[in-house]
Amino acid sequence: MNKNESTSRYGPLVGAIDEGTSSARFLVFAANTAEVLTYHQVSISQSHPKEGWVEQDPMEILRAVRECLHQTIFNLKQLTIDPSDIVAIGVTNQRETTVVWDSVTGEPLYNAIVWMDMRTTSVVDDILKKIRNQNKNYLKPLCGLPISPYFSALKLKWLLQNVPSVREALDTERCMCGTIDSWLIWNLTGGTNFGVHATDVTNASRTMLMNITTLKWDPTLLQFFSIPPEILPEIRSSSEIYGYIQDDILAGVPISGCLGDQQAALVGQMCLQRGQAKSTYGTGCFLLYNTGTAIVDSSHGLLTTVAYQLGPQAPPVYALEGSIAIAGAVIQWLKDNLGILADIKESEVVVEQVAADNHVTFVPAFAGLYSPYWRKDARSVICGITEDTNSAHVIKAALQAICFQTKDILEAMKEDTGLTLSKLLVDGAMTNNNLLMQMQADICGIPIVRPLMCETTALGVAIAAGSADGIRKWNVKTHAAVPSDTFVPSITENERDILYSQWKMAIDRSLGWEPVSNANVDTKNIHKATAPGIFMISTIILLMIAKHHSVL
Repeated sequence: MNKNESTSRYGPLVGAIDEGTSSARFLVFAANTAEVLTYHQVSISQSHPKEGWVEQDPMEILRAVRECLHQTIFNLKQLTIDPSDIVAIGVTNQRETTVVWDSVTGEPLYNAIVWMDMRTTSVVDDILKKIRNQNKNYLKPLCGLPISPYFSALKLKWLLQNVPSVREALDTERCMCGTIDSWLIWNLTGGTNFGVHATDVTNASRTMLMNITTLKWDPTLLQFFSIPPEILPEIRSSSEIYGYIQDDILAGVPISGCLGDQQAALVGQMCLQRGQAKSTYGTGCFLLYNTGTAIVDSSHGLLTTVAYQLGPQAPPVYALEGSIAIAGAVIQWLKDNLGILADIKESEVVVEQVAADNHVTFVPAFAGLYSPYWRKDARSVICGITEDTNSAHVIKAALQAICFQTKDILEAMKEDTGLTLSKLLVDGAMTNNNLLMQMQADICGIPIVRPLMCETTALGVAIAAGSADGIRKWNVKTHAAVPSDTFVPSITENERDILYSQWKMAIDRSLGWEPVSNANVDTKNIHKATAPGIFMISTIILLMIAKHHSVL
C-alpha cells in the first residue's frame, strides 16, 4: 500500500489509551476530523479480599493495554490504514488507584488498590483524632481535598505500613509508586530499561500530596502522610512529550498526553471555558465545573482539582468536582446480587411498569457517600416500600439515585459559585440509556446534552497528545464540540421538589450507621459481619422479589 494514500485519506492519527475501572481500550482518531477509526477493548477484573477492599492486578492491566494496542494495530491494517501514521499517543486512566512496584524487577509489590477501596477508613479515623475538631478539611488549603479513603496518599500510607515487600523495597531504594498512568507510562517507555517515571498535574492533584497552587509535591503533605518523595513520579503538564514507546508494535511513537479520565472527558466535551461543566456516568459518576485559572475553595463538599494544563508553559486550569462513588455500580449490583436486571438497557423496558406516583427511594451508599456529604458512616437504604412494591420499583429508584446524587452536586456548585448551569453536558456508557437521561433532565430541571459520539474521555486525551509541542497535529482552538442530542425537563417544578425532598429524607436515614471494621474480616464470613439493618433491608427486598416473581 502506498503510504501517501493512507495519509491523504485520514491525515495524521492520534492514539488514546483509555484505562478505566472495568476495562482498557485503545482508540485511534483522525486528527483532522476527530473521527474514531478503530478501537479494541479488554475487560479487567477486580478482587475483593475482604469486605470493602477492591484490588486489581497491575500486570493484568498492563497485559490488557498491550493486547488493545496489538489488536487495534491489526484492525488498522485490515482497514488498509498505515499504523505508522500514528504520530502521538495519550494516556487517560482511572484516578486515585495506586500501584507500587520494584524498579529493578519491574514486578508489582502488591495489587493495585482501586479508588473505591475502603480499607483505609481506620487510618483516616486515626488521623482525624490527632486533628483539632477532627476537621476532615484540614489539608484542603494545600491540596484541595478532604481527608478521605478515596485518595491515593491514604492508600500509599497503608501499603507502606502493612506490606513487608513494600517496606523492604523502600529500604533498598527499589520502590516506585504512582497512579495507573505512571505504571503504564513507565512500562511502555522501557520499564526497567530507563522507563519514564512521570504523572501529570490532573492525576497528581488526586493524591493529596500535590500542592494545588505550586503543582509540586508538597513537603508538608509528604511529611503529614510520611511519604518519602523519592518514590514518587515527576509531575508534568497534561500535554507534552513524556517519552517514546519501546514496545515493538509502536516503537518510537511519543506518549505526549496524560489526563485523569474525568479531566479527559472535560477536555473531550470542549468545556474549555469558565462556567462550563460535564458529568461522566461510569462505575461512579463525576461532575466537573471549569473555574478557569481561579482556585475555588468549596465550602459545600466539593473538591478543588486541576482540570488540565495543556503544555509546560501554559497556565493550569482548575475545576470544582463532585464525585459519586456508585453510579453504574448500582446496576451491576442489581444484576449480580439481586438478579433482577440483565443490563442497563433492560431498565428502560422494566421501569415502564411503574406508576409515576409510586415513590420508592434508594440511596446506594455501599461504601459511604462521597460529594457533597463525605460520610463514610453512611450505608444503603431503600425507603417507601409498600406491599405493592416490586423489583421494577427498585430498579427505577436505583436509576433515580444516580440523578439525585448529580442534583446534590449541582446544588453545591450553585452555592459555591453563585451560578446556575443552563445545561449539563454528559458522557459515559450509561448515557446510552434514554430513560436515565430523561430522568436526569427532570430531576435537575435543566437540559441534558449528550454527544452522539460517546468517546469523549479518549477524545480528550487524544486532543492533549495531538496538540503537544513537537506534535502539533491537533488544533484545540478550531476543534468544534461533537454533535449532540438534548433531553429537556418534562415534569413541573412542584413534582421535582417533592421527589428531591423524599431523596433528602432518605439521605438522612442512611447516615450514622456504625461502619463494619474490615481490618480482620474473612471474606467467607462477610454476611456475618454485615450490619443488621442492611441484612434486614436485603431480606425485605428478596422477599419482595420472590412475591413479584410468584405473581408473574
